[in-house]
Amino acid sequence: MIEVRLYATLRSLIPEAPKGVLTANLPEESTVEGLLREIKVDPEAIHMLMVNGVSSSFELVLKEGDRVGLFPPVGGG
Repeated sequence: MIEVRLYATLRSLIPEAPKGVLTANLPEESTVEGLLREIKVDPEAIHMLMVNGVSSSFELVLKEGDRVGLFPPVGGG
């Protein structure tokens, strides 16, 4: 099981995820990109992603127990 945390405006993409936190069961050798497809989040909406607290890439192969944090671009002005 992979824990996914959506931050800021990304939370609105998955309204059924309480407080922006959800879990996903993925096949072995799934990548972050595959996770995004599974939870139906467009990679273009992601500015930064972290796996287990470390900046990562969409190509990283996930393993059981990983924690993925997804962050949108910073807005404001």
